[in-house]
Amino acid sequence: MPSTTRTLVSALAGAVGVAAHGYVENVVINGVSYRGYDVTNFPYNPNPPTVIGWSSEATDLGFVAPDAFQDPDIICHRGSENAGGYAEIAAGDSLFVQWNTWPESHKGPIIDYLANCGDEGCASVDKNTLEFFKIAEAGLIDGSSAPLTMADSLLEENGMGWMVTIPADLAPGNYVLRHEIIALHSGGDLNGAQNYPQCFSLKVTGSGSAQPEGVLGTQLYTAEDEGIHFNIYSPADSYPIPGPALFSGFSPVEQASSAIDSTGTATVGDGPAPTAAPAEPTGGNDDGAASSEAPVVTEAPATTEAPVVPSATATAAPTTEEAAQPEPTQDTCALKKRSKKARRHAHKHGKVARRV
Repeated sequence: MPSTTRTLVSALAGAVGVAAHGYVENVVINGVSYRGYDVTNFPYNPNPPTVIGWSSEATDLGFVAPDAFQDPDIICHRGSENAGGYAEIAAGDSLFVQWNTWPESHKGPIIDYLANCGDEGCASVDKNTLEFFKIAEAGLIDGSSAPLTMADSLLEENGMGWMVTIPADLAPGNYVLRHEIIALHSGGDLNGAQNYPQCFSLKVTGSGSAQPEGVLGTQLYTAEDEGIHFNIYSPADSYPIPGPALFSGFSPVEQASSAIDSTGTATVGDGPAPTAAPAEPTGGNDDGAASSEAPVVTEAPATTEAPVVPSATATAAPTTEEAAQPEPTQDTCALKKRSKKARRHAHKHGKVARRV
């Protein structure tokens, strides 16, 4: 495609999608939904709830451009600050990252990282010191025609959500999950890629011992990386996913939607890093911590009678905080739209992203 034509297509795609950029509104762990940071509401709320999502100043639902890759904004999004709480998950378990929406034109890879916060916990760690190691990545799905079909298509097929598995052999501790979509509709132009990082605080339990080495957030990418400066408007046999190499414990994850059985609130307080789980099986989510560290769960009507199953819709039940601070009408409409879309795809089998 001629350069001028590609640039025009990129500009049109950006203009159409600018008002539809999304954010992660909740994370589902074993059927329990935890709120993310609602950037359309919390910045204007004098008393926002404590959640597991790191805050952001991107109230325009904007992005981080390649010329800011060495700026702290690339770590967890623009002006991000530590989440006040965390959610607990066992090593080897999966979680479902639920976006409120995502524009179809914004095609690109989806990448997930973890960084160990240390014994002090993630609520007080300096984000500039976090060293991220990659635990999952998905890029090109179908390169036979243009524009290319990328990982975001699987997100859209599964109710605007993405499944992530915590490595089974990961050492227990306090971690930041860095989940990111890189939109490449303008990637053919230098500085045209758009990064949308989102961060969440987790406490990982288990008996693993792996402590992967990581990379500072400001060193993950450069503007000249092949997978950043990349044209999706020409057929391709492969796509070089940017960032450091995958952690050796990586295994492909079947992408599917997730049911919500109840809603949970973030656990507040750092405390020491969790110790290894007892030898006797505990069901995968109990690290033997005191009850005060366990997530406070409020039962809510399940969206399906089954527990976490791939074919269910991932629509979060309202939390107490939501009742106190009503969400804007636009978000409500988006949720309804996404719920309908998730049901249309509920009959499909989960797909595994092909890394090329």
